[in-house]
Amino acid sequence: MAFSKFMKAAGIAAALLALPVTAFAGPVMDKIKETGKITVATEASYPPFEFVKDGKITGYGKDLLDLLVQALSKQVGKEVQLEQLDLPFQGILPGLSAGQFDFVATSVGINAERAKRYAYTRPIATSAQTVMIRAGDADKLKTPEDLNGKIVGTQMASASEPVVRGFDEKMKSAGKPGVAELKLFTSYPESYVALANGSIDAVVQSGPALAVLVKERQGVFKLMGPLTDQKSYLAWVARPEDSDFRDFVNKFFIDLNKSGKMGELQEKWFGFKMDTPDSGYLPEGAL
Repeated sequence: MAFSKFMKAAGIAAALLALPVTAFAGPVMDKIKETGKITVATEASYPPFEFVKDGKITGYGKDLLDLLVQALSKQVGKEVQLEQLDLPFQGILPGLSAGQFDFVATSVGINAERAKRYAYTRPIATSAQTVMIRAGDADKLKTPEDLNGKIVGTQMASASEPVVRGFDEKMKSAGKPGVAELKLFTSYPESYVALANGSIDAVVQSGPALAVLVKERQGVFKLMGPLTDQKSYLAWVARPEDSDFRDFVNKFFIDLNKSGKMGELQEKWFGFKMDTPDSGYLPEGAL
């Protein structure tokens, strides 16, 4: 393992070890009813879903979370206190399994491998894994096949990583070079810096997040388009044993979507509404 990667892994492990293990042994919904508290994990470096502004976590996901906590307060008959932890994405799902917190309220891509180990909620957003390039490279990087022989970056352990690896394998099986290198970063913003300074040729990430970034950085970045034609969904995550809590969150999201409030928040943060399904979003074998 390269020294830089070792240091990143060590930092993530240290962050997790510094967290107290949840003392309440039992389902999360029972804990909330008894203690009036819920602890969630977020990676607040994924704008406009979750990010830090003026020292506070904000974004689309934070707006949803605040409304969820209000709904939980009504459900249990007392005000529920929220503790929101900002952690590296690579440690969030293992930390959930280890009981370091109650729930994951950050944008987690739904894929088959994770769905067999974790209980996904109904999607909060829909996306395609999208390619972003430097605006000045638009004439030579027009389609995904133009990424053959190029250096591509994405976030380590993200839903984008296996999609890029799958694209690379597909290109190589067709007799093409595939990507020259897949560079993995601890957070997506690190990959944006690498793209801007020329260390990599493209970034792959969910489309909605990149669309907002490109709008803010006009003349710097440009969207090439989806890497594949496969639609993906982003959702929150519970432990398998907390299916009743996951069911509560799902009903909350369904009602929020039907009321039009979810669409309003999407307009606020992304500038457009998304079509998120109430069913059929989980892969075969999912919990």
